[in-house]
Amino acid sequence: MLDSNKDSLKLEAMKRIVAMIARGKNTSDLFPAVVKNVACKNIEVKKLVYVYLVRYAEEQQDLALLSISTFQRGLKDPNQLIRASALRVLSSIRVTIIVPIMMLAIKEAASDMSPYVRKTAAHAIPKLYSLDPEQKDQLIEVIEKLLADKTTLVAGSVVMAFEEVCPERIDLIHKNYRKLCNLLVDVEEWGQVVIINMLTRYARTQFLNPNLNEGGESTFYGSDADQDEDEDEDKKDEALSKRKPYVMDPDHRLLLRNTKPLLQSRNAAVVMAVAQLYFHLAPKAEVGVIAKALVRLLRSHSEVQYVVLQNVATMTIKRRGMFEPYLKSFYIRSTDPTQIKVLKLEVLTNLASETNISTILREFQTYIKSMDKDFVAATIQAIGRCATHIGEVRDTCLNGLVQLLSNRDELVVAESVVVIKKLLQMQPEKHSDIIKHMAKLTDNIQVPMARASILWLIGEYCEHVPKIAPDVLRKMAKTFTNEEDIVKLQIINLAAKLYLTNSKQTKLLTQYVLNLAKYDQNYDIRDRARFIRQLIVPTDKCGALSKYAKKLILALKPAPILESPFKDRDHFQLGSLSHLLNTKAGGYQELPDWPQDAPDPSVRNVEVKESVRAVGTVTYRDPEMRAAGGGGGGGRMEGRPKSDSASSSASGSEQSGSGSEESEESEERSDSDEEEEEEEEEAKKRKTQKKEPIEATISPSGSLKSYELLHRITGEGLWVEYCFSRQPFLPDPHMVAVQIQFTNSAATEAKSLPGESATVVMGVDFCDSTQAANLQLCTHSRKFFVSIQPPVGELMTPSFMTENEFKKEQGQLMGMNEITEKMQLPERCQNEHAIVQRVIAAANLSRVPCGSDKECRFAGRTVTSGSLVLVTVATKESGPSQLTINCEKMVIGTMLVKDILLALTQ
Repeated sequence: MLDSNKDSLKLEAMKRIVAMIARGKNTSDLFPAVVKNVACKNIEVKKLVYVYLVRYAEEQQDLALLSISTFQRGLKDPNQLIRASALRVLSSIRVTIIVPIMMLAIKEAASDMSPYVRKTAAHAIPKLYSLDPEQKDQLIEVIEKLLADKTTLVAGSVVMAFEEVCPERIDLIHKNYRKLCNLLVDVEEWGQVVIINMLTRYARTQFLNPNLNEGGESTFYGSDADQDEDEDEDKKDEALSKRKPYVMDPDHRLLLRNTKPLLQSRNAAVVMAVAQLYFHLAPKAEVGVIAKALVRLLRSHSEVQYVVLQNVATMTIKRRGMFEPYLKSFYIRSTDPTQIKVLKLEVLTNLASETNISTILREFQTYIKSMDKDFVAATIQAIGRCATHIGEVRDTCLNGLVQLLSNRDELVVAESVVVIKKLLQMQPEKHSDIIKHMAKLTDNIQVPMARASILWLIGEYCEHVPKIAPDVLRKMAKTFTNEEDIVKLQIINLAAKLYLTNSKQTKLLTQYVLNLAKYDQNYDIRDRARFIRQLIVPTDKCGALSKYAKKLILALKPAPILESPFKDRDHFQLGSLSHLLNTKAGGYQELPDWPQDAPDPSVRNVEVKESVRAVGTVTYRDPEMRAAGGGGGGGRMEGRPKSDSASSSASGSEQSGSGSEESEESEERSDSDEEEEEEEEEAKKRKTQKKEPIEATISPSGSLKSYELLHRITGEGLWVEYCFSRQPFLPDPHMVAVQIQFTNSAATEAKSLPGESATVVMGVDFCDSTQAANLQLCTHSRKFFVSIQPPVGELMTPSFMTENEFKKEQGQLMGMNEITEKMQLPERCQNEHAIVQRVIAAANLSRVPCGSDKECRFAGRTVTSGSLVLVTVATKESGPSQLTINCEKMVIGTMLVKDILLALTQ
């Protein structure tokens, strides 16, 4: 089917192959048959061939290299999907020999008119970097260019490329910081996560800590502070009192304000990203807003719950208060997996306080009855932690754990013994009865850790049970050889302690135990036995240490502190893999510390030329017709991008602003200027009552095509048309001059519109793109959203050159920069005059002298970048004519071919 001449059969074959790939089957054997169809003219077949090649190009590199010329041609295809797929395949061929070709293709794609192709170029950057790291400097230039892109489709991909190639180049973010903050809501979810994580680290290097002037929090583990810590707190308070009051940077506030709506996202990763941003960057009083969003995620799948609970467990250690209202949301369901149950237990334990401990302990009593043994063991440990940190319930918890010692389940009893041992270390003198009760359990409990804990307790507090301890040692000596290593070590310790405190009863037992240990298979036990014998049994050869045997062995041991495993995990960025694993993962970027002094905020200001600042305002050429606010139709015309920037170029692809604050200032300024200019206008009218009005220097030309900007019905009587005057825009020659005609057909007179009509000229920087410029047309009563879309031919300005210069430039723009199409000219377009007239009507080009009657040549340059555009129309007496376009920008050349072909053949 792949070798068939019918495209329908090829399409069916490719669909089946792609379906096999989707099911995980290996189709690499079909690579030679598939790669032959890469030149197929059917777009649907070509798309599927590219999908296949992306999958297998890395495995079959030699065969893929044979089709590299086809991929290069695909980069010039009019279809944006084909151009993007060709670049994707090219970047998937992991061969260093084509690195220059890949670099050239990425640079061209970064300037492509299609945002989808520019997005693909951003995806290709990390691939090329991993293939050849020496290209880093050139790739950084491409990244810098793509970071300035205003399209939401590109933003996430280029930030990902930035993170992969040059995360240390924080200076590239300065000028684009505000734009990224404003675009964040409209970026796709994957891009939102990447941008938020990057902006989190950026903010930690550029802004001051918002909680700097606040005192330290009393954390879950901060109740037993010693005197030294109190002194440190006093020093901190003195330092805080000397600091200046904190004022949040407006850019810091912009980031927090623009990310807050994303807490309502349906994507759990986006919500988690915003939550970690607020936790690491927001003032303590504002962090609470993330709690509700995180609790909402607990209704999701178990995998999402696991990640969210890991982060909540870390947050509750330092910010316990924000989750306390949602305590019941962390109650455990019987259907929860064990790992979810354990994490919810961790959160409940961290949230425990004097006010809610009774409720939490009642929950724990229910959990102990569960059939899940691991969960029950975790619950018992949680009870021990609550008893450790909340003294009021310590006795209650201890009594409850003692009751569990009579449980039929040996694992429950064993875990209870371990926890009781830790609790008894805090107040052993009050609980000698419990120690006696536990001593009796040595005959029944077989879990090694539990037996070792009981023996340690009896040995440590043998003075509280002087009659029971020797008997326990006697029983343990009988079973010494059959015990686990951990139990044997505790038997030796018990024997040593009893020998020092009650040698009359235990001297022989101790020697017996030490002799057994002397020949044990485990060398740790043998070494411990030799050490203890030399330390406690007096001989002629004993060293100086034997004098201090009692101080060494019977020294007071500090009570253990039961801490959460999440206590010190917040030094990793929340939501990251490193935080989840509690170890640094590959590619992890450390979260920077807050700066001591605020860096210069002016680095984020975007410098805009004066001519660009005035672009959004309509400018009259006739001094008699200047309206208030500089606008026609009774108001002002301003370029307002979606990102709320103040000074904009009215361009869909090159709008730049300096934040919402400047926007408010500029509006207030224009309103005040309006009143002053109205007074000047009245004075001028009084002086020129007897004079004839001067006509505007620019009048609509009949040969120029007009477009409707605002219909008279929509505009409530105000009708606006525009055309491209093809004259230089004097304030800035890099802008396209747009001539706008305002006509007032309403019954009421429009404010600031002299007479029934007015003609104005506006400069727009389209950045060599046919993307529409979105504007606001404001009258005294209403605002109208309008857009100006330029044909590709209007993005050029004529360039005058000789025939030799034309040939020289054409010779330098060959290969990928040349597009040739054949056409059949109609009879009325056979003569030279008709060809010239139609080409110049389609594109703003100048005629180049030519010695041949069969050729017409035209030249021009793009208005913004000055890229050269050369057009050649060659006619033949017999056969089709030929249209050739040489252009530095391939996409502009492709679009121009279509327009000129249409103009010549219709």
